[in-house]
Amino acid sequence: MGTEALYRRWISELWAGEPVAAELVSGDFVGHWPNRDVQGPDGLQAMVDETRTMVKDLRLVVEVEPFVGRDLVAARWIATGATADGPAWFTGNDILRFAGGRFVEYWMGTSTS
Repeated sequence: MGTEALYRRWISELWAGEPVAAELVSGDFVGHWPNRDVQGPDGLQAMVDETRTMVKDLRLVVEVEPFVGRDLVAARWIATGATADGPAWFTGNDILRFAGGRFVEYWMGTSTS
């Protein structure tokens, strides 16, 4: 599977709530969020599940198509959903490093404005 296709699964399956982290990332995967790091497929899946619990009906739409250079893929997305405080809308940027057909490291930035 190509890197762009892997990223599309990242958005359309993983962040849609499907339990596919182990298919997309390596065993030694490290994900860097602004407030913490997560380790491995189980840590990633737990982070996604936690996010989907806080933001009901979470939906991500790719705004800037993924582009690949060397061992990195980057893209920008818009997310919508509902929180306890009402509707939610935010944007984010993904940078993922890949090796051996899976993502091995992730950096995410997000903004609500």
